[in-house]
Amino acid sequence: MAEADTTEDKGSIAAQELRLFVERVERLEEEKKGIADDIKDVMSEMKGRGYDTKIVRKLISIRKKKKGEHEEEAMILETYMAALGMI
Repeated sequence: MAEADTTEDKGSIAAQELRLFVERVERLEEEKKGIADDIKDVMSEMKGRGYDTKIVRKLISIRKKKKGEHEEEAMILETYMAALGMI
């Protein structure tokens, strides 16, 4: 009978741990939603001041890349565009 109690205790502990993990993820999801809303507000403000938010998002994407990565992509893009007669 002692072994059954130990198994129940382990199951109870695992269930409690799982609940704590799920609650942490839920809190983080709420924080993520709040941050996404804040970013949306900033983008709306920028748009209201005349900035092209699509271009701003592209700038942010470029700034996230490693040094030289953007230049390489730009050269490849230019090569492809030239091959298609776009430039």
